[in-house]
Amino acid sequence: MHAHCCDQMTAAVAFTCEVHPDPFACPDGLLHYTDRFGEYALIVHDGGASSILIKFCPWCGSELPASKRERWFEELARGGFADPASQAVPDDFRSSIWWRNGS
Repeated sequence: MHAHCCDQMTAAVAFTCEVHPDPFACPDGLLHYTDRFGEYALIVHDGGASSILIKFCPWCGSELPASKRERWFEELARGGFADPASQAVPDDFRSSIWWRNGS
């Protein structure tokens, strides 16, 4: 399991609602963590899947790791995946495995 900066961040990332399986539909959902990119974002409850990327923990103030989104696209492009939205990307690139294993 990935270690987050503090207990409150860990709880926010792990939060699940029995009533709302979609975290963007739950009014109690505050944070969305995208494992594939290592991104933390505050959920914007606007009826969609909007979020705002954050650089610091709202609870402890720790600086959060930089997003790996651009690197993800760059590494896939080097591997011949010019359009990951329409191509079947390797399984390792569907989670944090690609960056945790030093790809």
